[in-house]
Amino acid sequence: MFYEQRMAVPGSPAELRAEYEGDLEAVVETHGLDTVATETGLDRDVVDALVAGDAPDLSLEDAAEIQSLAEGAPDPETIVTMACEHLLLGMSTAVLDVDAVESELEIDLDPKEIQQKIERRAPMSLEEFVHIQYVIVDNTP
Repeated sequence: MFYEQRMAVPGSPAELRAEYEGDLEAVVETHGLDTVATETGLDRDVVDALVAGDAPDLSLEDAAEIQSLAEGAPDPETIVTMACEHLLLGMSTAVLDVDAVESELEIDLDPKEIQQKIERRAPMSLEEFVHIQYVIVDNTP
């Protein structure tokens, strides 16, 4: 689950995203497309695309809404908070600042944007989260 503290990542951000999408797909399969769409407020087409493996554009909050439906999962707000706090903790452990994270990102975010997203002062997509998390964990000793 994407909100848990990671100590290792697979070989690429794409593999990491696929892992998280698999977790979200499992939630949808357990609860059903209609239930997930209704309980999360997400468009059914987005939920359908997730199950079809089409990597829909999801915000971190959207992913948290889906993940929160899993048995024993915290509420969506707590999931987002935990996910972002684990990024900050990971940066401390890896001794990284936002400039170091930016220098290794495969996506186009500047250090200020990274800081704002991690601190939840700007919206973050699941794709951005995955890339930021990948760089942080990959640099953790």
